[in-house]
Amino acid sequence: MRAQTGSFGDPGKIEQRADRISDPVERLRFLRSQVQKPAEPPVAVVTLRPAARAHRRIPRGVRQIAWLALVVVIALAPGPNPKGAAETSARERGLLVPRAETPESPGSVEWVVPRVWRVDRSENTEVYSNGLRVDTSFVVSNRPRAEYPVYALVGASTPAKTGTTPVGIVYHTTESHMAPFEEGENRHLRQFGRNVLEVIRQGRSYHYVIDRFGRVFSVVNESDAANHAGASVWAGAEGIYVNLNDSFIGVAFEGTTDATDEVTPAQILAAKVLTEMLRSRYGIPAENCVTHAQVSVNPLNMRVGNHTDWARNFPFGAVGLPNNYAIPLASIYAFGFEYDEVYLRAVGDNVKGLILSQKQLERQAAAEHTPYLQYRSMLRHRYKDIAAALKEQSEGGS
Repeated sequence: MRAQTGSFGDPGKIEQRADRISDPVERLRFLRSQVQKPAEPPVAVVTLRPAARAHRRIPRGVRQIAWLALVVVIALAPGPNPKGAAETSARERGLLVPRAETPESPGSVEWVVPRVWRVDRSENTEVYSNGLRVDTSFVVSNRPRAEYPVYALVGASTPAKTGTTPVGIVYHTTESHMAPFEEGENRHLRQFGRNVLEVIRQGRSYHYVIDRFGRVFSVVNESDAANHAGASVWAGAEGIYVNLNDSFIGVAFEGTTDATDEVTPAQILAAKVLTEMLRSRYGIPAENCVTHAQVSVNPLNMRVGNHTDWARNFPFGAVGLPNNYAIPLASIYAFGFEYDEVYLRAVGDNVKGLILSQKQLERQAAAEHTPYLQYRSMLRHRYKDIAAALKEQSEGGS
């Protein structure tokens, strides 16, 4: 199999120029402009070999630029031209929320979750039909899960409808101190795990915690809201969810924000059976199972990624999910949020969702015949109106 770098010219120089562009949006535009230049003789032809040998042969700059080129070309591939503004607007509304990618297994057409039911319950343990075992000895109540609003993808700042049951899962890391995962550290591993559970229990932070041995602990009752998502945004097929404490379930892996490569195989296996149980229980679609870094926002500076846990390396496939990093962020295309250098460094190569988000925002502005900055400002006003209404509702109910 052969791959070529395309019409980039000197990849090293282009990468250096891109690195000097501080604004992330402008950087993506610059890289897109390089992809869209008229074809020239290929700069280099690379024969793909086993990973260890190929990485020694291919300069890092060439690999990164070629990879991003492929993502951009796929993301920006043109479709049939619409006949008018009305048709354009209708098409854009239909493209806002892509469905989960189709799994590769033959004959499979969607990410179907098996039926999972509770088999047994004792004083401190629940056992489920898929092998999930949940320790309930740390369970604590919090405020009851409130009826939450669901907003239309475009339009008014008032809810299109409301919901009462969980529609998604947000995956976190506990951002706690960890001992080396070695047999000689068993005492420290157990102690650190218990300390984390006690802190989470006091803060009512998550519904479930998966420790480094793969043990699943129920903390906040599913019928109650956990304090896990804060200021957050996600969109599913039903609409946009803002501030996800009431609408999503919080699942945390014991681990640090940046050391996600230290998550153990036992934790991943436990996350798979826990995810199956929750999706079976509530009918949660695959594309609503996402990471904290994907949903977290900062309303003060209108940037995404106020928290960056699981910004990359979440094992979607091993947990039985599609690569949801490729889904555009509703915070960007529906509410005009931006991202900064810190977020770009956190996501690493997981830029496809950002590219699609930015392109979607540009296409929506064009469909509405509105200058880009003016359109983004309109979206931000919509978010601020929604956030103010939610704050007033929360304070009124407290």
